[in-house]
Amino acid sequence: MNADPRAARRLERVLRKTPKLKHSDTAPREPTPAVEGMAVRVRFKRLTALGWPKSFPIVQFPNAPLIVAFLAGATAGVVHGAAHADAKAVSYLAMVIWAYEELVDGVNWFRHLLGLAYVISTTTHLALALHH
Repeated sequence: MNADPRAARRLERVLRKTPKLKHSDTAPREPTPAVEGMAVRVRFKRLTALGWPKSFPIVQFPNAPLIVAFLAGATAGVVHGAAHADAKAVSYLAMVIWAYEELVDGVNWFRHLLGLAYVISTTTHLALALHH
């Protein structure tokens, strides 16, 4: 085999610069879905803890019940019939859950008050909707 000596020297330089792998780096790892699932939950929890301003959060990243309420409300706006009623019910339920969580576990008095206002508002709106 007649190889180009320049190509061989280039290959040697590249191989010298490449970091050496340890055996533990090349060993196959078993998947750990429980740990990965916990990591996702921790990241989501950290994301939903973001607020503005930091010292007295008034605006926060939506948590799971609020995301479900928004998605169900948007779905109720585009579907008809029984699916509309189901999506609207899910939206109301998720909104009440979010409001209750803010009322009980809000980060400051403003978030507690916001939760109380939405519990009252959503309950009233739901009572009026059931009355008709």
